[in-house]
Amino acid sequence: MRWMKSLWLGFTLAVAALPAAAQAGKTEVLWLGQAAFKITSPGGKVIVIDPWLKTNPKTPAEYKDLAKLGKPDVVLVTHAHFDHVADAPELATMHKVRLYAPPGLAGTLTALGLVPADLAPGMNKSGIVTPLGPDIKFHMVRAEHSSEFRHTDASGKATMYPGGEPVGWIVELENGFKIYHMGDTGLFGDMRMIGELYKPDLVLVPIGGNFTINAQLAAMAIKDLIKPKFALPMHYGTFPVLAGKPEDFIKGLGDAPVKVFVPQPGEKLTF
Repeated sequence: MRWMKSLWLGFTLAVAALPAAAQAGKTEVLWLGQAAFKITSPGGKVIVIDPWLKTNPKTPAEYKDLAKLGKPDVVLVTHAHFDHVADAPELATMHKVRLYAPPGLAGTLTALGLVPADLAPGMNKSGIVTPLGPDIKFHMVRAEHSSEFRHTDASGKATMYPGGEPVGWIVELENGFKIYHMGDTGLFGDMRMIGELYKPDLVLVPIGGNFTINAQLAAMAIKDLIKPKFALPMHYGTFPVLAGKPEDFIKGLGDAPVKVFVPQPGEKLTF
């Protein structure tokens, strides 16, 4: 019986050492403004997507210091525009973690010396990677947008470089919960296929308009094509031109069986 007591004590201590989200078997989603998110899996793995933080006017002050964001286990980027990739190279190199991006962008980042080649492994749309173990999968999917990387050198000269094709990410966690980060995208019919194939539980959907789908088109995508359980509007209000409003998105959904969350930047949601 003594060995049983020791085993139980060891198990109890191991559970106590896990992060709160892991103990509860929940997924934590922290929105940091624009398209930047920090996702903590039920097992405590940290996934950062599209980290534009230091100069993002919507990012809370405490997260503008990248060190205070904490150590991610992986960084995902949807495309090369500054408001999605700006702080990704620094975050990846600071913590020596892998950065996954569209292949043209990954090549540009390594060619410019912004990310070591071993931290920017190649992949492409329809690819699946499991850098955090077999139970967490990252699926690279299509997005309808553009992707050019603007780099300013030490002399202050700005040059445009290839950024590959834009993508979205399906993040499939240990407990089967799936998050679809759409990146910046226009409306396209294969959103229906993405919804049917991956069956995402939560969709992070841009609503700002001008550069992406607006609130009305975002509602159409969610209601008629993807059909998730939950939706969280993003990529709005950061600049005046991103004029889409969450209330218009919710109105456009009508009676669709989708629960919408409208957090403030810096607010955490648990699923």
